[in-house]
Amino acid sequence: MTQHHGARASAHSTERSRLLPDGSDASSGTLAEEDQGASRSSSHGITPIRASLIVVALGLLIFLQATNISMLTTTQSTIAADLDAFEKASWFTSAYLVSMSSVAPITGRLSHIFSPRNVIFVSTIIFCIGCILTAFAPNFTGFMVGRSVSGIGAAGVFTVSTILVLQLAPTKQRGLSVGLLNSGFTVGVSVGAIVAGALLERTGWRALFWMQAPLGFVAALCLLINIPETLSSDKPKTNHTSMISKLAHVDYVGAALLTGSIVFLLVGLSAPKIVVLPVVISLILLPIFILNESYVAIDPIVPVTVLKSRGTLFTCLATVGLMMARWAVLFYSPVYVLSVRGWTPATAGTILIPTNAGFAAGGILSGWIHIRRDGSFYFATLVIFTLFPISLVALMFAITANSSIVFLVITLIVNGLCVGASLVYSLAHVLHLTLPETHFIVTALLGTFRGFAGSFGSAIGGGIFARSLDASLRDNFKERGLDGRAELIRRLIGSPALVSSLYGQEREVAIQGYVDAIRALFLAGIVLGIAMICVQAATGWKGPSAQGNEEDRPFWTSESSADGVFEEGVEGVVQEAGHPGGLTVPGGGFDR
Repeated sequence: MTQHHGARASAHSTERSRLLPDGSDASSGTLAEEDQGASRSSSHGITPIRASLIVVALGLLIFLQATNISMLTTTQSTIAADLDAFEKASWFTSAYLVSMSSVAPITGRLSHIFSPRNVIFVSTIIFCIGCILTAFAPNFTGFMVGRSVSGIGAAGVFTVSTILVLQLAPTKQRGLSVGLLNSGFTVGVSVGAIVAGALLERTGWRALFWMQAPLGFVAALCLLINIPETLSSDKPKTNHTSMISKLAHVDYVGAALLTGSIVFLLVGLSAPKIVVLPVVISLILLPIFILNESYVAIDPIVPVTVLKSRGTLFTCLATVGLMMARWAVLFYSPVYVLSVRGWTPATAGTILIPTNAGFAAGGILSGWIHIRRDGSFYFATLVIFTLFPISLVALMFAITANSSIVFLVITLIVNGLCVGASLVYSLAHVLHLTLPETHFIVTALLGTFRGFAGSFGSAIGGGIFARSLDASLRDNFKERGLDGRAELIRRLIGSPALVSSLYGQEREVAIQGYVDAIRALFLAGIVLGIAMICVQAATGWKGPSAQGNEEDRPFWTSESSADGVFEEGVEGVVQEAGHPGGLTVPGGGFDR
């Protein structure tokens, strides 16, 4: 394995320029980047006005992507009724997230070939086309096509926005800049559900999608005009590489295998009844993908070599599990107040405000009060991971027809606090567990796995919810002697707002069915959260210098680096993650 990776690194060294000049070490390279960071924007001719326009345009695009996810929570009932797709409603969001997560890893590589400026423009245009296709979809199939196209465009927007911020922001302001960028997503998740619910009765659901297209196009045009052509992810040496040669290094096979594995798995697990064949196909494609990334791909989408590090692997897995349970809360809290409490779509989205406020506060407070140094945060991370499933237990008690809304809001805030803090603590700890020159790729991997969690959480969680709701409705209708409600059950599975239009025993059964289904979903989240405590505990607490085990280190940090493997510098590491080599790589400190 080591010889193989050494050969791969040697081959890459002929195609990529070194990030560090001859005779330089990693620390001197970092200092050079510090000196260059403050003048990076000015070196590209970006005036303060142009920089402000770029920031506003990026913020608007991130906001639009987030609203595209959350607004389905308050519009799902109307769309399902219009398209007669009640039993398939869980795929309204999943189609978007699956395509976004599957394509995101390759967009960074494309920005290395075509420049971030061009990739984000094309990605935004694809997103706008997807919004239009969604808005004018004549049936469920057309709607799914539109959602998938939107997700493909969103993948480029999310990835390249971060790349642009890292390239343009001064080194000392990168953390703040990325934090502000992420805040656009958090605000979009909360506001999207509220605005969509408020406008639904006035404009209809189709207008909510096509109205995003002109806004996205204006933002894309603003970026195309204001981002200078000189801003490229290519180093001078790689500019002489032909386009065909660059395109040849894109891991198309890996992208197809990864996408196929994810899609088949989610199709099998998200169906009203678990379908075994797609799950089996997924389990066959996954090892083929791993073999391709390990032995065949020149620039693998997911750097399997990095995952040889125990700390990185288990941190990524713990992040996926935690965020899967978190997405269940985000998707089904509005469903609860719509169906069980009888809130209108215009007000149901407001239930996301406290939990997202808690999420933001958790990340800020943990960083401000505690994480003010480098080093291990092993026990603090485990404590926060333990508090998360406890908050889900409290939410289970809050999910009733007569529970206190104040208690529900408090538990949602606490749940958000736990998640926000856990992400920051786990990031700080994994940076302690890994070598400084790998921090960029580790951070990129965590972001990629968080994207996977959204897909898994919406699709698999939707399958658990639909199966539990179907079983509860059938059993309760049968117990009360209300047979012949098959059509009503089908409609209720995809339309939580339908509950408010029912009366008598039908309404009682529907409310109890939704309570049972959401509790079953949160119970699955509790089990998953407990399992993730064990996964996070497996990361360990010793840094790489204390471990002293070459097998726990990625190949580019082994002794072979003295023989020329490390000549690629951190650039090779970044490109292994699908990010452009021209990115400035942060140094070792978490405060970077």
